[in-house]
Amino acid sequence: MALGLTATLATGLLAACSSDDDGGDDDAGGEITLRVGVFGQFGYEESGLYEEYMDLHPEITIEQDSITENGDYIAQLRTRLAQNSGLSDIQAIEVGNIAEMTSELSDAWVDFGEYSDVDTGHFAPWKIDQATDQEGRIIGLGTDIGPTGICYRTDYFEQAGLPTDREEVSALFADGWDAYLAAGEEFAADGPDDVAWMDSAGGMFNAVVSGFEERYYNDAGDIVYQDSDAVSTAWDTAVEASEAGLTDAQQQFTEEWDRAFANGAFATVASCPAWMLGYIQEKAGDAGQGLWDVAASPTPSNWGGAFIGVPEAGDHHEEAVALAAWLTAPEQQARVFTERGSFPSSTEAQQSPEVQNATHPYFNDAPIGQIFSAAAAQIPSSPIGPYEQVIQEGITDGLLLVDQQGESPDSAWDNVVSSLDNALAE
Repeated sequence: MALGLTATLATGLLAACSSDDDGGDDDAGGEITLRVGVFGQFGYEESGLYEEYMDLHPEITIEQDSITENGDYIAQLRTRLAQNSGLSDIQAIEVGNIAEMTSELSDAWVDFGEYSDVDTGHFAPWKIDQATDQEGRIIGLGTDIGPTGICYRTDYFEQAGLPTDREEVSALFADGWDAYLAAGEEFAADGPDDVAWMDSAGGMFNAVVSGFEERYYNDAGDIVYQDSDAVSTAWDTAVEASEAGLTDAQQQFTEEWDRAFANGAFATVASCPAWMLGYIQEKAGDAGQGLWDVAASPTPSNWGGAFIGVPEAGDHHEEAVALAAWLTAPEQQARVFTERGSFPSSTEAQQSPEVQNATHPYFNDAPIGQIFSAAAAQIPSSPIGPYEQVIQEGITDGLLLVDQQGESPDSAWDNVVSSLDNALAE
């Protein structure tokens, strides 16, 4: 079905399989409670989707359990999957953790491919590939993705004599990351003295490395970061930015980085996915209203995103699968984007009027639906592995040594390799 699991189809599926034999959370009268475990805010509860689904299915009650940080969430999820107990009927999976779920933990998840009424054809193919194990089992349905642009301060660009119109800024960077750094050199010469061109070397690295098809793993599943063209190119670009004094030497997602947004300490964020717009709005506050804008990235890529899956240990597979398919159907994905900013992993949702016509008032009414849809169409399909986040964090930690402590790039890289050798051997 082109539009995923509709309300009518979901109703029929639930009527046919109203409960499993185990009973579980069944209430009197055959009512069923479905628990959904997530990290952070997935937007389902906030957008009223649970309430809508329960109105459509009076026999279903949905309860959500949320853990703020994914690090805490995934540690608990691993433990419960290993113990085969304590799991919600639906569990969220961050993209950085999907590879371990499709490998050694794959048998702990229901295969959505076994349910003929679940339409997976509307998802971006690479998103489905990420959630498919070696046997072809689909253990997760995509929620959001993170197509990237470049976020920039129009007031600082104007002071430096750079264009401020987003199309002109996109053209300024169109020749690649060298053009972005060249604009940074011009900004450093003519812009405000107390404002850096970009926030961090780590952000620069992420922007470049994510545009390659092969980064940390190859198609065979081997770790190849030490011999990766993507890693070496991104490392050299980040080092160049740092040594040229173009960064604010920040570590992303720290209190210092948040304060830097509030204080207007830098002019650009090199890797700025759709979900980061809300983060910038929160941290920059009212003072940044209308000063930030979004341009196209020289090499659009994906940063972030998640899935939802149904653990085998659950008591209500049929009902949980129906709910998961409904939550990730194009209509619901479009709604979560327009209300919460989570960009759809459904290509059908991306082309819907709701997404295509979406703008962001805080970012000068930027046509974010069109900007990020165009970026999403260029996202490379990249193999990911179970230690993706470990490798990424190890490399960005090495760049902090260069950016904050002035350590030589060669020495910092040796430190990266040594640290990762230890981490990956555990």
